[in-house]
Amino acid sequence: MADSEQSVQRRALAWLLISLAAIFVWSGVRPHDYFTWILEVWPAAVAVLFLASIYPRFRFTTFVYGLIWAHAVILLIGGHYTYAEVPLFNWIRDNFHLARNDYDRVGHFAQGFVPAFIAREVFLRRKIVKRGWIPFVVISVCLAISALYELLEWRVSVMSGSSADAFLGTQGDVWDTQEDMATALVGATCAIVFFSRLHDRFIARIEPESAAQSAKA
Repeated sequence: MADSEQSVQRRALAWLLISLAAIFVWSGVRPHDYFTWILEVWPAAVAVLFLASIYPRFRFTTFVYGLIWAHAVILLIGGHYTYAEVPLFNWIRDNFHLARNDYDRVGHFAQGFVPAFIAREVFLRRKIVKRGWIPFVVISVCLAISALYELLEWRVSVMSGSSADAFLGTQGDVWDTQEDMATALVGATCAIVFFSRLHDRFIARIEPESAAQSAKA
């Protein structure tokens, strides 16, 4: 990575970390309940710590760091209000006569959309997957992540009883689990189909050979 690119990325990362820390503090001040808050925000906290630990050895593009920031913000907002009670989406539900608060659909779309770029960048830059298989493998990874999260929700709900209802967030929808995974699938597919070339341009700034490999796919 060129020195100028490193400087730009460091400034961008500093802004992302400072703003995320501020949102984290806001999220933790008088949330709906702290049990649900912990369940919702721990993935964001673990992700930040993990990314910091690997930063000296592997640095993602600024594009991917920005998407991770956006996904973390979605989690922090959901943790503060619970996914079924985010005010803006209550307003959307009431004014458009919808059956439910659909903020959790935003979260599950991001659960497919953002990991798709993370996986794609690792596969391309580390040359782990042959170029023609990257779309299939990336989407499969995102579906696996979504399914794993649904299994986690299930076990937490079984072990915690009604105290985990806000975390489960089905809102009376018997197909909520399947719809969540379908939404993640749509997110991952949109990332691959519509934004791969944009992602390639960011990769080309730091590793031109990896971007060239993707362009041939």
